[in-house]
Order: sequence, then structure tokens, then C-alpha cells
Amino acid sequence: MRILVVGTGAREHAICQSIAKDAELYSIMSKHNPGISRISKFHISNENDIPSVEKYALENKVDMAIIGPEAPLEKGIVNSLEKKGIKCVGPTKEAARIETDKEFMRNLFQDYNINGSLVYKVFDNVQDAGKFIKDFDKDVVVKPIGLTGGKGVKIVGEHLKDAEDAKNYAKEVIDNKIGGHARVVIEERLIGEEFTVQALVDGDHLIPMPAAQDHPHAYEGDIGPITGGMGSYSDKNGLLPFLDKKSYLESVKIMEETIKAIKTEVGPYKGILYGQFMLCNDGPRLVEYNARFGDPEAMNVLPLINSSFVDLCEDIVDGTLRTANFKPLATVCKYIVPNGYPLNAEGSNQVLNINENKINELGALIYYAAVNQNNNEIYTSSSRALALVAMDDNIADAEKVCEASTQYVKGEVYHRRDVGTLKLIEKRIQHMHEIKSI
Repeated sequence: MRILVVGTGAREHAICQSIAKDAELYSIMSKHNPGISRISKFHISNENDIPSVEKYALENKVDMAIIGPEAPLEKGIVNSLEKKGIKCVGPTKEAARIETDKEFMRNLFQDYNINGSLVYKVFDNVQDAGKFIKDFDKDVVVKPIGLTGGKGVKIVGEHLKDAEDAKNYAKEVIDNKIGGHARVVIEERLIGEEFTVQALVDGDHLIPMPAAQDHPHAYEGDIGPITGGMGSYSDKNGLLPFLDKKSYLESVKIMEETIKAIKTEVGPYKGILYGQFMLCNDGPRLVEYNARFGDPEAMNVLPLINSSFVDLCEDIVDGTLRTANFKPLATVCKYIVPNGYPLNAEGSNQVLNINENKINELGALIYYAAVNQNNNEIYTSSSRALALVAMDDNIADAEKVCEASTQYVKGEVYHRRDVGTLKLIEKRIQHMHEIKSI
């Protein structure tokens, strides 16, 4: 079978690694990712250029395409490829609105009485948005309607000082069409611990994967600006130290109800559904959905799949998905990022030296992200450079291996050393105890 993977980053490298041994692999990427290029026949092109992707797929007679990032989904890449007879692991443009249109997502919960939603309003004028923020008796979250690469959400008490700051940011979103729309979502701020459940979906059936927790803040101790994700971890039982089985299953139920609603509203959802939840004192609440694997959370779950990922992808597109097996191991993922990320590009376009042999000897995995290989040198960009992942019987041991592997990456870079550490996990557990006692 010939499979095309669309996308450039570490998430796509992990996808490629998961299918390379069972399929003839092709890739479209916007930069020369050294990890992907070693195991695939590749073409350097803008993955959002749908006609170019379609042409490459047809020329190489690919049987299936796996879409990594969200932007091509929003542009309708699945619709275009399926019209040419190429099956896709990824939702249509209409179904992908679960991520690309936050108003669509929230309205879906309201219209189909899906549990786990929250108080929200959508505005297209500054005055009404400001009045809602002023009159609301809780802190709020301000979100652009459309895609912002995980960096458009701002929270009162974290990125915004007070209601006045929130009003000013809502005005900025509307006036500048941040996310591509002159509309803004104002939501209540949830208090709890965030976690992620990713699932394989064939339109009717859903197979949930182990839960993971991302660390979006740039600096240790959960401070600093929001990034695309500085690392993540998962536990061997598929849960998390602060997440019980009941809450996990409630989250899966919310996702199952969502895919039923999407099918009724716009047609079957096929691909990966990523649910970002907040575990609150009254159970899990849905923060947002992604219409694809998370990054970094993809690197926590893909290495754990015991069965053939190619077979699972075939089941997704054929509507025959029934079961999947995962190794009972804990994982820790740490991102290496250029100095200055995400605020400036001071560490970009610098040579990165990676001793892959030493990293592999430790038992860690390497997934290359937004780097570019040129003349046998690997250069950083202004975004995340590479992810290191370790698997072990428990989170603590996986963290030690993952952290040890970071010494073999040299350059103008930094990482969060606290991801997956006992100290940070105990902080999460204690926070959850405090919330449940309220």
C-alpha cells in the first residue's frame, strides 16, 4: 500500500515512523524534515497548496493520505483528494469545523444537548462583547473563532490582568480578524486540570487512546507565554495520576456523542479526534476539539500502538474500526525549542547538533519538528525544533531517560526540565484535591 503523509513537524514524523514498516511511504512537507526524509519518498511543497498535494498524490498513485496539520483540513484537502479516489485519514472540510470554527463546536453541544459544555457567547461587535465581559460574574477566556496555531487563546488571571484587559483583547480579535474572522468567543474560565483524550474515529465507531497531559506554558513551573506545547506525559494504565477511570470514560462519552452530532449535522467524521478537557470539581468539561492528532500528544500514544497503525488507518477509512491495543507503558515527551521561543526568533536559523546514537542508546525516541536540513546540517526555525520521547514502566523512570537524552542536543535551544517530574505531578494531584474539596 502507498500512503502519503501531509505535514512537516514532529507529529507527522511520528505518524510516518508508525507506518513506515508496513507501507510504501510518501510525504509532502514544507521544509526538509530529516526524520521524515530518511524513511519516505518526499516532496518539498506547501502542504496548504491543495492542487500541488493532489498532483503529487496522483502522480505517485497513492492509495491513502493521512493529514497531519489542521490548516489543510480547513482548506478542504480531504474533499479534494477523495474526489480523486484517494481515501483519507482526516475529516472533510465540513466535519473539521469541530476545530476550525469554535462557534460551530459550541453550538453543536447546545443543539444536541451534549454534556461537558460551558457558558459561552459569540460576538461580532466590540460593544456587546465588552458588556458581556463586564456583566459576567466570573473570569473569562477570550478566543478567536478560527485557527491561531494554539496561540490565540487568552485567559483572565493568566495572560489578561482583568476584565478591562479581556475587553481590549476581544476588540483586538474583532478589529484585526485574528483567526480569520471578525468574531470572538467569550467563555467562562474553567478551574481544574487539563488533559487530552485522542481517539480513532471511522464515522460511527470511536477508539480512545491513553490520556495525556500537555504543558503549554513556555517556562518551568507553568509560567510564561502559551506555546504549541513544551512536552507531555501519559501513564501506563491509560489514565493520569489525577484522572480516574470514571472521569476518563465520561470524556470518551462526550466524544462519542460529538461524532454522532457531527454525522447528523454535516456527515461522517473520519480520522483522529482530539478532545482537550478540563477536569473540574463536577467532572470533565470540554475546552476544545482538534480535528487531528495533538502535538506533542501524538508522540505519547503512537509509539504505544501494539497493532499495525496501517491496519487501523484502513479501518478508519473503510468504516470497520473495532479495536486497538496499546502497550502498558508510561511516556514522557520533552520539546527542544530555540532560544526566544515563542516570543522572538533569537535562536532561529542556528545549527543544531544531535547525537542520535547516544539518544538511541538511552532508549529514547527522536521526532524532528520545525527544522530544516540543508547540506547535511540541521537548522532551527522560529518554532519548536524536536521532541524527545521515552517509554518505561512508570512516569518517573520515563522522565529520567527523556531528560538524560536532552544532553545530546546542542545549540541555541532550551527545554522544560520539569515535564513529567514527580514534583510537577504531585502539584497536579494536590491541585485536583483542592478543587474537589471546594
